[in-house]
Amino acid sequence: MKSEYIAHINEETKEIQTVKEHSESTAALCREFAIPALKDVLYVMGLLHDIGKLQPGFQRRIRGANIKVEHSTCGALAAKKRYPSAVGLMMEYCIAGHHSGLPDSGSFSDTPDMQTLYGRMKREFEDYSAYEQELSITDISEQEFMRYLVRDCGRNISMLVDKFAFLTRYAYSCLVDADWLDTAKFCSNDRPRDLHVDFRACLERVDQRLNSFVCKTDLQKTRSLLQQQVFQKVNRDGEIYLMNMPTGSGKTLASVKWALERAIRGSKKRIIYIIPYNSVIDQTADVFGHLFEGCAEMLRHQSTFSYEDLEDYSEDYREAAKRAAENWSSPFIITTAVQFFESVYSNKRGKLRKLHNMSGSILIFDEAHLMPLDYLQPCLQAVAYITRYLNSEVVFLTATMPDYERLIRQYAIPDCRLVSLVEDRSQFDKFKKCDFEYLGEMESDALLSRAAMYPSSLIIVNRRKSARDLFQSCTGKKYHLSTYMTANDRKRVICAIKEDLKKLEEDYPDGKNVPYDRRITIISTSLIEAGVDLDLHVVFRELAGLDNILQAGGRCNREGRRKEAKTFIFELSEAGNKKTVDEKYNLTRGLLRRYPDVSCMESIEEYYERYFFMKQENIQSHTISGQCQDIRFIPFQEYADHFELIDSRTVAVVVPQDDACQEMLSSLQYAGTGLARKLQKYSCTLQLWELNDLISQNAVKDTGTGVWYLANMDYYDKDTGITFEAKDYLI
Repeated sequence: MKSEYIAHINEETKEIQTVKEHSESTAALCREFAIPALKDVLYVMGLLHDIGKLQPGFQRRIRGANIKVEHSTCGALAAKKRYPSAVGLMMEYCIAGHHSGLPDSGSFSDTPDMQTLYGRMKREFEDYSAYEQELSITDISEQEFMRYLVRDCGRNISMLVDKFAFLTRYAYSCLVDADWLDTAKFCSNDRPRDLHVDFRACLERVDQRLNSFVCKTDLQKTRSLLQQQVFQKVNRDGEIYLMNMPTGSGKTLASVKWALERAIRGSKKRIIYIIPYNSVIDQTADVFGHLFEGCAEMLRHQSTFSYEDLEDYSEDYREAAKRAAENWSSPFIITTAVQFFESVYSNKRGKLRKLHNMSGSILIFDEAHLMPLDYLQPCLQAVAYITRYLNSEVVFLTATMPDYERLIRQYAIPDCRLVSLVEDRSQFDKFKKCDFEYLGEMESDALLSRAAMYPSSLIIVNRRKSARDLFQSCTGKKYHLSTYMTANDRKRVICAIKEDLKKLEEDYPDGKNVPYDRRITIISTSLIEAGVDLDLHVVFRELAGLDNILQAGGRCNREGRRKEAKTFIFELSEAGNKKTVDEKYNLTRGLLRRYPDVSCMESIEEYYERYFFMKQENIQSHTISGQCQDIRFIPFQEYADHFELIDSRTVAVVVPQDDACQEMLSSLQYAGTGLARKLQKYSCTLQLWELNDLISQNAVKDTGTGVWYLANMDYYDKDTGITFEAKDYLI
């Protein structure tokens, strides 16, 4: 006889799913998703999560009564009663928050009107004890769970709190995704297909590409030897792998070949390629898109990308991709560091659904040195936990590698198994495409005059105002890039630069006798330093951190065709110029005095060693154990609300550059997050004080949805971006 307790009703077919059916199906999915050590825990969690729906009030509501009935906390109360230890506490957090998000624990004195875990646990509920007859609750070995929990923590309570918090988020991820998928399967008659990826076919493509390269020059032979170091270690088992390879050595292809081989060898479920910035992801996605066309339907997940814009793709594919983006069920994912880490440290159901699908994966962190320092410890912990406890493997990929072995052992898991994939670095000098020279202080006019002597030059400065001032003073063929410009305009300018540089190379291959009107000057902020493949005759970089300077140098003589090439380091000397002076700035100045070649390995090692030593307090400032020292009092929501890899003192402003953008702004209050994501390409970034300045001039207004937009287009220039005076007033 079918149970009378209803969990869901299919609105179209009017079929009924009982609480027993939904609970058992969710529990089975939870067990399927879970790592071995948590399978029993997750199974019981799945069984208990919806027992509050057995309350008479909920049954009246689902049959049409217009009443509100809280059901989530009932399962948490049952878990506490059955398992009064840490395993029960994990269930309490997850079950109580399985709709609204992992809650703050609060304190034992909290009252029932509060939204904390302990406040909610004091509320009164109708009788739901029928679950004891409806469901078969299995036993859990609480002692075995405790042994698993304290493993790797020693007597360090901070490590125990951080590990428990991570595993709780992971368990929550399994629960909410299982709940979501089972509900969707029952209630929806339209189920998008899964994205398809064939790892073996992808590996064949990579091998074909690598085998197509002819190694004639010393540089080409050295590139092949470096890559072979990586490939020869494909059978070395570890948790975190360090791939330190210089710019131009084929890091991207080498990393994806290694990842594919490890995925096939270890039967991994997916490859996740993590890129530091939205501005960098286009290039990598294009490379992989062309390389794996026909054998990999990749999932691209970033805030500035919308599958609704892919008009050339079928509706079938777009729906499958949009569904896969919800929980990262795709076998090949390209995403940003912000998406990745905020998904690990969120407390929200929508974001945390992805976490359990990071298990059994190969993760590649491109430009790994760009992990944000103030969140370095939680970032390293997340990586170490995902490898140690979720059966994944991670690659840190960069040309300027900090001492991650020491950092991971100090700030994450002390006995983490690390493997260096490139141990012999004696040939790195062959990839040196330019020399670095310090010019000292320079006035803008002298800097621009010197840049104009070369066929193509790139000037990178620390401040957007400096970039704009230099651009306005510059003559001849010139380009400007900064985040004052919309993503659309930045993309347009980068395409124009590449086309101009290509024509310049075709017309003047030796770089001699280039007419003044054909010489190209690009003036940019640091956004151009990572992932924008440009090849300039000379680069000028305002003094900054050594990592910035070396990244800037990667745009100079990138293809290595010129025998002599220089990256000049300068300081702007204009009176009143606000210099960006910090520890990295001063460290680099000292290295320039000590090392004739600031790009040598000894200089890089000293730079990172001194910098991370000085910043120990910052590195350790944002762990969840820094806010609590007891697993009973973890502030999941508060921590997630303050976990920001991007500075919250900046704000995006939409620039309505065309009719499509105007229409989206008009529809925003009725649309939702999908439309807001599509508006990202029309957005530029301002500091809060800059936003307030424009608001005071009535140039920027609020849509009423929290999205700001430029109300007066006289305050925007397609070449330089947002201005702070209307064009009418500019002289």
